[in-house]
Amino acid sequence: MAGIFKAYDIRGVYGEDLSEDLFYKIGRAFVIMAGAKKLVVGHDMRLSSPHLSQSLIKGIIDQGCDVVDIGLASTPMVYFASGFLNLGSINVTASHNPAKYNGCKFTRDGTIPVSYDTGINEIERLVNENNFPEVEQKGKLEHKNVKSEYSDHVKKFAGDINKDLKIVIDFGNGMDSYTVPPIFWELDINYIPMYDKLVGNFPNHEANPLNPDNMKDLQEKVKEVNADLGIAFDGDGDRVGFVDEKGEIVSNDLTTAFFSKHILAENPGVAICYDLRSSLVVPEVINANGGRAEITSVGHTLIKQKMRDVDALFAGELSGHYYFKENFVADSAIIAAVKFLTLLTKEGKSVSEVFSEYRKYVSSGEVNSEVQDKDAIINELKGEHYLDAKEVHDFDGVLKRYDDWWFLVRPSNTEPLLRLIVEAKTEELMKEKVDELLNIIRK
Repeated sequence: MAGIFKAYDIRGVYGEDLSEDLFYKIGRAFVIMAGAKKLVVGHDMRLSSPHLSQSLIKGIIDQGCDVVDIGLASTPMVYFASGFLNLGSINVTASHNPAKYNGCKFTRDGTIPVSYDTGINEIERLVNENNFPEVEQKGKLEHKNVKSEYSDHVKKFAGDINKDLKIVIDFGNGMDSYTVPPIFWELDINYIPMYDKLVGNFPNHEANPLNPDNMKDLQEKVKEVNADLGIAFDGDGDRVGFVDEKGEIVSNDLTTAFFSKHILAENPGVAICYDLRSSLVVPEVINANGGRAEITSVGHTLIKQKMRDVDALFAGELSGHYYFKENFVADSAIIAAVKFLTLLTKEGKSVSEVFSEYRKYVSSGEVNSEVQDKDAIINELKGEHYLDAKEVHDFDGVLKRYDDWWFLVRPSNTEPLLRLIVEAKTEELMKEKVDELLNIIRK
Protein backbone atom coordinates (compact mmCIF):
# COMPACT_ATOMS: atom_id res chain seq x y z
CA MET A 1 0.00 0.00 0.00
CA ALA A 2 3.00 2.29 0.18
CA GLY A 3 2.53 5.40 -1.91
CA ILE A 4 -1.20 5.13 -2.64
CA PHE A 5 -2.21 7.78 -0.08
CA LYS A 6 -1.53 10.92 -2.11
CA ALA A 7 -1.67 14.64 -1.43
CA TYR A 8 -5.22 15.01 -2.76
CA ASP A 9 -6.63 11.49 -3.10
CA ILE A 10 -5.92 7.77 -3.02
CA ARG A 11 -4.59 6.28 -6.23
CA GLY A 12 -2.85 3.06 -7.30
CA VAL A 13 -2.89 0.07 -9.63
CA TYR A 14 -5.86 -2.25 -9.18
CA GLY A 15 -4.74 -5.79 -8.35
CA GLU A 16 -1.33 -4.59 -7.17
CA ASP A 17 -1.80 -1.60 -4.85
CA LEU A 18 -5.59 -1.70 -4.57
CA SER A 19 -8.07 -4.45 -3.69
CA GLU A 20 -11.67 -4.88 -2.57
CA ASP A 21 -10.44 -5.64 0.96
CA LEU A 22 -8.49 -2.37 1.04
CA PHE A 23 -11.53 -0.38 -0.10
CA TYR A 24 -13.62 -2.01 2.61
CA LYS A 25 -11.09 -0.72 5.16
CA ILE A 26 -11.00 2.71 3.51
CA GLY A 27 -14.78 2.91 3.89
CA ARG A 28 -14.61 2.17 7.60
CA ALA A 29 -11.64 4.50 8.10
CA PHE A 30 -13.31 7.45 6.37
CA VAL A 31 -16.41 7.15 8.58
CA ILE A 32 -14.24 7.30 11.72
CA MET A 33 -11.99 10.07 10.42
CA ALA A 34 -14.90 12.29 9.32
CA GLY A 35 -17.34 11.34 12.08
CA ALA A 36 -19.81 10.74 9.25
CA LYS A 37 -23.42 9.66 9.75
CA LYS A 38 -24.35 9.62 6.06
CA LEU A 39 -22.23 9.71 2.88
CA VAL A 40 -22.66 9.98 -0.88
CA VAL A 41 -20.81 7.33 -2.93
CA GLY A 42 -20.34 7.27 -6.70
CA HIS A 43 -18.01 5.53 -9.13
CA ASP A 44 -16.63 5.97 -12.64
CA MET A 45 -16.65 3.61 -15.64
CA ARG A 46 -13.36 1.79 -15.00
CA LEU A 47 -13.71 -1.98 -15.09
CA SER A 48 -12.70 -2.30 -11.44
CA SER A 49 -14.86 0.57 -10.14
CA PRO A 50 -18.18 -1.24 -9.49
CA HIS A 51 -16.42 -3.95 -7.46
CA LEU A 52 -14.38 -1.47 -5.43
CA SER A 53 -17.43 0.72 -4.87
CA GLN A 54 -19.43 -2.21 -3.48
CA SER A 55 -16.64 -3.04 -1.03
CA LEU A 56 -16.28 0.61 -0.04
CA ILE A 57 -20.03 0.86 0.64
CA LYS A 58 -19.96 -2.33 2.72
CA GLY A 59 -17.18 -0.88 4.86
CA ILE A 60 -19.07 2.38 5.36
CA ILE A 61 -22.26 0.56 6.36
CA ASP A 62 -20.44 -1.83 8.69
CA GLN A 63 -19.01 1.20 10.48
CA GLY A 64 -22.56 2.41 11.20
CA CYS A 65 -22.87 5.10 8.51
CA ASP A 66 -25.73 5.42 6.00
CA VAL A 67 -24.91 5.56 2.27
CA VAL A 68 -26.59 7.37 -0.62
CA ASP A 69 -25.31 5.42 -3.62
CA ILE A 70 -25.66 7.51 -6.78
CA GLY A 71 -23.99 4.82 -8.90
CA LEU A 72 -22.22 5.72 -12.12
CA ALA A 73 -21.14 9.34 -11.85
CA SER A 74 -18.52 11.87 -12.88
CA THR A 75 -16.51 13.52 -10.13
CA PRO A 76 -18.40 16.83 -10.59
CA MET A 77 -21.68 14.93 -10.24
CA VAL A 78 -20.47 13.50 -6.93
CA TYR A 79 -19.39 16.99 -5.84
CA PHE A 80 -22.85 18.26 -6.79
CA ALA A 81 -24.54 15.52 -4.77
CA SER A 82 -22.30 16.34 -1.81
CA GLY A 83 -23.25 20.01 -1.97
CA PHE A 84 -26.91 19.47 -2.89
CA LEU A 85 -27.46 16.98 -0.06
CA ASN A 86 -24.94 18.62 2.29
CA LEU A 87 -23.17 15.30 2.86
CA GLY A 88 -19.60 14.08 2.68
CA SER A 89 -18.73 11.98 -0.36
CA ILE A 90 -16.38 9.39 -1.80
CA ASN A 91 -15.96 8.92 -5.54
CA VAL A 92 -14.25 5.77 -6.82
CA THR A 93 -12.08 7.03 -9.67
CA ALA A 94 -8.49 7.45 -10.81
CA SER A 95 -9.33 10.59 -12.80
CA HIS A 96 -7.26 10.70 -16.02
CA ASN A 97 -4.82 7.91 -15.08
CA PRO A 98 -4.46 4.85 -17.35
CA ALA A 99 -7.05 2.07 -17.14
CA LYS A 100 -5.14 -0.14 -14.71
CA TYR A 101 -5.37 2.56 -12.00
CA ASN A 102 -8.17 3.34 -9.60
CA GLY A 103 -8.64 5.30 -6.40
CA CYS A 104 -10.84 7.60 -4.29
CA LYS A 105 -11.59 11.31 -4.02
CA PHE A 106 -13.12 12.56 -0.77
CA THR A 107 -15.18 15.48 0.51
CA ARG A 108 -16.64 16.35 3.88
CA ASP A 109 -20.18 17.70 4.29
CA GLY A 110 -20.89 20.45 1.79
CA THR A 111 -18.13 19.56 -0.71
CA ILE A 112 -15.19 20.48 1.55
CA PRO A 113 -12.28 18.57 -0.02
CA VAL A 114 -10.07 16.22 1.99
CA SER A 115 -6.31 16.31 1.40
CA TYR A 116 -3.54 14.25 2.97
CA ASP A 117 -3.00 16.89 5.66
CA THR A 118 -6.72 17.22 6.44
CA GLY A 119 -7.75 13.57 6.67
CA ILE A 120 -6.15 11.17 4.19
CA ASN A 121 -3.22 10.78 6.60
CA GLU A 122 -5.67 9.65 9.27
CA ILE A 123 -7.36 7.23 6.84
CA GLU A 124 -3.92 5.78 6.08
CA ARG A 125 -3.20 5.32 9.79
CA LEU A 126 -6.54 3.62 10.48
CA VAL A 127 -6.24 1.33 7.46
CA ASN A 128 -2.73 0.26 8.48
CA GLU A 129 -3.79 -0.39 12.08
CA ASN A 130 -6.85 -2.37 10.87
CA ASN A 131 -8.47 -2.23 14.31
CA PHE A 132 -11.93 -0.85 13.66
CA PRO A 133 -14.38 -0.65 16.57
CA GLU A 134 -17.58 -2.65 16.20
CA VAL A 135 -20.83 -0.69 16.11
CA GLU A 136 -24.20 -1.58 17.56
CA GLN A 137 -26.16 -0.74 14.43
CA LYS A 138 -25.02 -0.87 10.83
CA GLY A 139 -25.84 1.88 8.36
CA LYS A 140 -28.56 1.82 5.73
CA LEU A 141 -28.15 1.86 1.94
CA GLU A 142 -30.20 4.14 -0.30
CA HIS A 143 -29.94 4.29 -4.09
CA LYS A 144 -30.57 7.74 -5.58
CA ASN A 145 -30.45 9.07 -9.14
CA VAL A 146 -29.36 12.73 -9.16
CA LYS A 147 -28.96 13.16 -12.93
CA SER A 148 -32.06 15.34 -13.29
CA GLU A 149 -31.09 17.67 -10.44
CA TYR A 150 -27.51 17.78 -11.72
CA SER A 151 -28.68 18.67 -15.23
CA ASP A 152 -30.83 21.53 -13.88
CA HIS A 153 -27.84 22.79 -11.90
CA VAL A 154 -25.47 22.79 -14.88
CA LYS A 155 -27.98 24.55 -17.14
CA LYS A 156 -28.00 27.54 -14.77
CA PHE A 157 -24.48 28.35 -15.98
CA ALA A 158 -25.49 28.51 -19.66
CA GLY A 159 -26.58 31.70 -21.40
CA ASP A 160 -27.36 32.29 -25.05
CA ILE A 161 -25.30 29.88 -27.15
CA ASN A 162 -24.96 30.19 -30.91
CA LYS A 163 -26.73 27.12 -32.31
CA ASP A 164 -24.70 27.40 -35.54
CA LEU A 165 -21.40 26.72 -33.81
CA LYS A 166 -19.77 23.60 -35.22
CA ILE A 167 -18.35 21.80 -32.20
CA VAL A 168 -16.29 18.61 -31.98
CA ILE A 169 -16.18 16.88 -28.58
CA ASP A 170 -13.62 14.22 -27.66
CA PHE A 171 -15.07 12.40 -24.66
CA GLY A 172 -12.06 10.10 -24.37
CA ASN A 173 -14.45 7.22 -23.48
CA GLY A 174 -14.69 8.86 -20.05
CA MET A 175 -17.49 9.82 -17.70
CA ASP A 176 -18.66 12.89 -19.57
CA SER A 177 -19.87 10.68 -22.41
CA TYR A 178 -22.51 9.72 -19.83
CA THR A 179 -23.24 13.11 -18.25
CA VAL A 180 -22.82 15.63 -21.09
CA PRO A 181 -25.10 14.39 -23.92
CA PRO A 182 -28.47 14.74 -22.14
CA ILE A 183 -27.55 18.21 -20.89
CA PHE A 184 -26.39 19.37 -24.31
CA TRP A 185 -29.56 17.96 -25.88
CA GLU A 186 -31.68 19.96 -23.42
CA LEU A 187 -29.64 23.09 -24.24
CA ASP A 188 -30.03 22.35 -27.97
CA ILE A 189 -26.26 22.27 -28.46
CA ASN A 190 -25.25 20.18 -31.47
CA TYR A 191 -21.82 18.57 -31.68
CA ILE A 192 -19.78 15.97 -33.51
CA PRO A 193 -18.81 13.26 -31.00
CA MET A 194 -15.53 11.38 -30.72
CA TYR A 195 -14.94 8.36 -28.46
CA ASP A 196 -18.33 8.88 -26.82
CA LYS A 197 -18.90 5.38 -25.45
CA LEU A 198 -18.14 4.52 -21.84
CA VAL A 199 -15.21 2.13 -22.10
CA GLY A 200 -13.32 1.38 -18.91
CA ASN A 201 -9.96 0.65 -20.53
CA PHE A 202 -9.63 3.83 -22.67
CA PRO A 203 -8.98 2.05 -26.01
CA ASN A 204 -8.28 5.19 -28.07
CA HIS A 205 -6.10 7.38 -25.86
CA GLU A 206 -5.74 8.33 -22.21
CA ALA A 207 -8.48 10.73 -21.17
CA ASN A 208 -6.05 13.46 -20.15
CA PRO A 209 -6.37 16.69 -22.17
CA LEU A 210 -3.29 18.20 -20.51
CA ASN A 211 -1.07 15.82 -22.52
CA PRO A 212 -0.78 17.19 -26.09
CA ASP A 213 -0.54 13.65 -27.48
CA ASN A 214 -4.10 13.00 -26.33
CA MET A 215 -5.35 16.08 -28.18
CA LYS A 216 -4.05 15.12 -31.64
CA ASP A 217 -7.18 13.27 -32.79
CA LEU A 218 -9.37 16.20 -31.76
CA GLN A 219 -7.09 18.70 -33.48
CA GLU A 220 -7.21 16.72 -36.72
CA LYS A 221 -10.98 16.30 -36.55
CA VAL A 222 -11.56 20.02 -36.00
CA LYS A 223 -9.54 20.79 -39.14
CA GLU A 224 -11.10 17.94 -41.13
CA VAL A 225 -14.70 19.09 -40.59
CA ASN A 226 -13.92 22.84 -40.46
CA ALA A 227 -15.29 23.09 -36.93
CA ASP A 228 -15.42 26.29 -34.92
CA LEU A 229 -13.80 24.65 -31.90
CA GLY A 230 -13.01 21.37 -30.16
CA ILE A 231 -13.63 20.32 -26.56
CA ALA A 232 -11.82 17.48 -24.75
CA PHE A 233 -12.93 16.04 -21.41
CA ASP A 234 -10.81 14.00 -19.02
CA GLY A 235 -11.64 10.60 -17.55
CA ASP A 236 -13.72 11.62 -14.53
CA GLY A 237 -15.12 14.88 -15.90
CA ASP A 238 -13.43 17.48 -13.72
CA ARG A 239 -11.01 18.85 -16.36
CA VAL A 240 -11.49 20.18 -19.87
CA GLY A 241 -9.33 21.44 -22.73
CA PHE A 242 -10.18 23.52 -25.80
CA VAL A 243 -8.93 23.64 -29.40
CA ASP A 244 -9.49 26.62 -31.73
CA GLU A 245 -10.83 26.50 -35.31
CA LYS A 246 -7.27 26.15 -36.65
CA GLY A 247 -6.69 23.02 -34.59
CA GLU A 248 -4.41 24.81 -32.13
CA ILE A 249 -4.62 23.98 -28.41
CA VAL A 250 -5.81 26.85 -26.23
CA SER A 251 -3.64 26.96 -23.11
CA ASN A 252 -5.80 26.49 -20.02
CA ASP A 253 -4.38 29.53 -18.23
CA LEU A 254 -5.48 31.71 -21.14
CA THR A 255 -8.97 30.28 -20.71
CA THR A 256 -8.79 31.39 -17.07
CA ALA A 257 -8.04 34.93 -18.30
CA PHE A 258 -10.94 34.72 -20.79
CA PHE A 259 -13.39 33.63 -18.10
CA SER A 260 -12.06 36.23 -15.67
CA LYS A 261 -12.61 39.14 -18.05
CA HIS A 262 -16.28 38.27 -18.50
CA ILE A 263 -16.93 37.36 -14.86
CA LEU A 264 -15.51 40.71 -13.73
CA ALA A 265 -17.65 42.61 -16.24
CA GLU A 266 -20.70 41.34 -14.35
CA ASN A 267 -19.12 41.17 -10.87
CA PRO A 268 -16.67 44.06 -10.49
CA GLY A 269 -14.19 43.89 -7.66
CA VAL A 270 -14.49 40.19 -6.84
CA ALA A 271 -11.55 37.91 -6.08
CA ILE A 272 -10.41 35.39 -8.69
CA CYS A 273 -7.80 32.72 -7.94
CA TYR A 274 -5.20 31.33 -10.34
CA ASP A 275 -2.45 28.79 -9.73
CA LEU A 276 1.14 29.94 -9.69
CA ARG A 277 2.05 28.09 -12.91
CA SER A 278 -0.29 30.33 -14.93
CA SER A 279 0.80 32.94 -17.44
CA LEU A 280 1.39 36.47 -16.19
CA VAL A 281 -1.46 37.50 -18.49
CA VAL A 282 -3.93 36.00 -15.99
CA PRO A 283 -3.29 38.41 -13.07
CA GLU A 284 -2.85 41.22 -15.58
CA VAL A 285 -6.33 40.62 -17.01
CA ILE A 286 -7.88 40.23 -13.55
CA ASN A 287 -6.30 43.45 -12.28
CA ALA A 288 -7.02 45.39 -15.48
CA ASN A 289 -10.69 44.50 -15.20
CA GLY A 290 -10.98 45.59 -11.60
CA GLY A 291 -10.69 42.23 -9.90
CA ARG A 292 -8.54 40.96 -7.06
CA ALA A 293 -5.98 38.48 -8.40
CA GLU A 294 -5.19 35.82 -5.79
CA ILE A 295 -2.30 33.46 -6.52
CA THR A 296 -2.58 29.89 -5.16
CA SER A 297 -0.64 26.68 -4.81
CA VAL A 298 -1.25 23.81 -7.23
CA GLY A 299 -3.91 21.23 -6.31
CA HIS A 300 -7.69 21.27 -6.05
CA THR A 301 -7.86 20.99 -2.25
CA LEU A 302 -5.57 23.99 -1.75
CA ILE A 303 -7.30 26.08 -4.42
CA LYS A 304 -10.75 25.40 -2.96
CA GLN A 305 -9.56 26.40 0.49
CA LYS A 306 -8.02 29.60 -0.90
CA MET A 307 -11.31 30.40 -2.67
CA ARG A 308 -13.14 30.10 0.64
CA ASP A 309 -10.52 32.16 2.45
CA VAL A 310 -10.73 35.11 0.04
CA ASP A 311 -14.38 34.59 -1.02
CA ALA A 312 -13.40 34.10 -4.67
CA LEU A 313 -16.09 33.77 -7.30
CA PHE A 314 -13.94 31.74 -9.71
CA ALA A 315 -10.58 30.00 -10.00
CA GLY A 316 -8.66 28.48 -12.88
CA GLU A 317 -5.80 26.00 -12.87
CA LEU A 318 -3.26 25.34 -15.62
CA SER A 319 -4.25 21.66 -15.59
CA GLY A 320 -7.76 22.48 -16.87
CA HIS A 321 -9.70 22.58 -13.60
CA TYR A 322 -12.17 25.47 -13.44
CA TYR A 323 -13.81 26.21 -10.10
CA PHE A 324 -17.03 28.15 -9.52
CA LYS A 325 -18.31 29.47 -6.19
CA GLU A 326 -21.89 28.82 -7.35
CA ASN A 327 -20.91 25.19 -8.00
CA PHE A 328 -20.28 24.56 -4.29
CA VAL A 329 -16.72 25.92 -4.75
CA ALA A 330 -15.93 22.88 -6.89
CA ASP A 331 -14.52 22.19 -10.35
CA SER A 332 -16.58 21.00 -13.30
CA ALA A 333 -15.59 20.40 -16.91
CA ILE A 334 -19.14 20.57 -18.27
CA ILE A 335 -19.89 23.85 -16.50
CA ALA A 336 -16.66 25.29 -17.90
CA ALA A 337 -17.67 24.04 -21.37
CA VAL A 338 -21.14 25.64 -21.36
CA LYS A 339 -19.62 28.82 -19.92
CA PHE A 340 -17.01 28.82 -22.71
CA LEU A 341 -19.69 28.42 -25.41
CA THR A 342 -21.82 31.15 -23.83
CA LEU A 343 -18.95 33.65 -23.70
CA LEU A 344 -17.73 32.73 -27.19
CA THR A 345 -21.22 33.51 -28.49
CA LYS A 346 -21.17 36.82 -26.64
CA GLU A 347 -17.82 37.79 -28.17
CA GLY A 348 -19.01 36.95 -31.70
CA LYS A 349 -15.47 36.12 -32.84
CA SER A 350 -13.59 32.96 -33.74
CA VAL A 351 -11.74 31.20 -30.93
CA SER A 352 -8.35 32.16 -32.36
CA GLU A 353 -9.41 35.82 -32.58
CA VAL A 354 -10.70 35.79 -28.99
CA PHE A 355 -7.46 34.37 -27.62
CA SER A 356 -5.06 36.44 -29.73
CA GLU A 357 -5.27 39.23 -27.11
CA TYR A 358 -4.10 36.85 -24.37
CA ARG A 359 -1.09 35.41 -26.23
CA LYS A 360 1.36 38.07 -25.05
CA TYR A 361 4.15 35.88 -23.66
CA VAL A 362 6.24 32.87 -24.61
CA SER A 363 6.34 29.91 -22.21
CA SER A 364 8.78 27.05 -21.88
CA GLY A 365 6.14 24.67 -20.57
CA GLU A 366 7.22 22.36 -17.77
CA VAL A 367 10.86 21.23 -17.97
CA ASN A 368 11.64 18.38 -15.57
CA SER A 369 15.01 17.66 -13.98
CA GLU A 370 15.87 14.64 -11.84
CA VAL A 371 17.77 15.78 -8.75
CA GLN A 372 19.03 14.24 -5.53
CA ASP A 373 18.09 17.03 -3.11
CA LYS A 374 15.08 19.05 -4.23
CA ASP A 375 14.92 21.21 -1.10
CA ALA A 376 18.57 22.22 -1.32
CA ILE A 377 18.22 23.53 -4.87
CA ILE A 378 14.99 25.38 -4.10
CA ASN A 379 16.59 26.98 -1.04
CA GLU A 380 19.57 28.02 -3.16
CA LEU A 381 17.25 29.63 -5.71
CA LYS A 382 15.42 31.43 -2.92
CA GLY A 383 18.47 32.80 -1.11
CA GLU A 384 21.34 33.04 -3.59
CA HIS A 385 19.96 33.78 -7.05
CA TYR A 386 17.74 36.44 -8.62
CA LEU A 387 17.67 38.48 -5.42
CA ASP A 388 16.61 41.60 -7.37
CA ALA A 389 13.28 40.05 -8.46
CA LYS A 390 10.32 42.42 -8.23
CA GLU A 391 7.98 39.78 -6.83
CA VAL A 392 8.69 36.55 -4.93
CA HIS A 393 6.42 33.68 -3.82
CA ASP A 394 7.86 30.72 -1.91
CA PHE A 395 4.82 28.76 -0.66
CA ASP A 396 5.02 26.08 -3.40
CA GLY A 397 8.62 25.93 -4.57
CA VAL A 398 9.96 29.33 -5.61
CA LEU A 399 8.45 31.85 -8.03
CA LYS A 400 10.30 35.05 -8.97
CA ARG A 401 9.00 37.73 -11.33
CA TYR A 402 10.63 40.54 -13.29
CA ASP A 403 9.10 43.06 -15.69
CA ASP A 404 9.82 40.99 -18.79
CA TRP A 405 10.11 37.40 -17.50
CA TRP A 406 9.48 35.07 -14.56
CA PHE A 407 10.31 31.55 -13.45
CA LEU A 408 8.83 28.90 -11.19
CA VAL A 409 10.64 25.87 -9.77
CA ARG A 410 8.42 23.36 -7.94
CA PRO A 411 9.14 19.92 -6.50
CA SER A 412 7.19 16.90 -7.69
CA ASN A 413 5.07 15.35 -4.93
CA THR A 414 5.79 11.80 -6.10
CA GLU A 415 9.14 11.75 -7.93
CA PRO A 416 12.69 13.06 -7.39
CA LEU A 417 11.99 15.83 -9.92
CA LEU A 418 12.07 19.60 -10.00
CA ARG A 419 9.67 21.21 -12.48
CA LEU A 420 10.76 24.45 -14.14
CA ILE A 421 8.55 26.93 -16.01
CA VAL A 422 9.91 30.10 -17.59
CA GLU A 423 7.77 32.73 -19.31
CA ALA A 424 9.11 35.81 -21.07
CA LYS A 425 8.12 38.54 -23.51
CA THR A 426 10.34 37.05 -26.24
CA GLU A 427 11.34 33.52 -27.18
CA GLU A 428 15.00 34.50 -27.11
CA LEU A 429 14.78 35.69 -23.50
CA MET A 430 12.77 32.65 -22.47
CA LYS A 431 15.37 30.24 -23.90
CA GLU A 432 18.22 32.21 -22.33
CA LYS A 433 16.64 32.00 -18.88
CA VAL A 434 15.77 28.30 -19.24
CA ASP A 435 19.41 27.51 -19.98
CA GLU A 436 20.55 29.72 -17.11
CA LEU A 437 18.22 28.05 -14.60
CA LEU A 438 18.94 24.53 -15.78
CA ASN A 439 22.62 25.16 -15.19
CA ILE A 440 21.78 25.90 -11.55
CA ILE A 441 19.32 23.05 -11.16
CA ARG A 442 21.41 20.37 -12.89
CA LYS A 443 24.89 21.43 -11.84
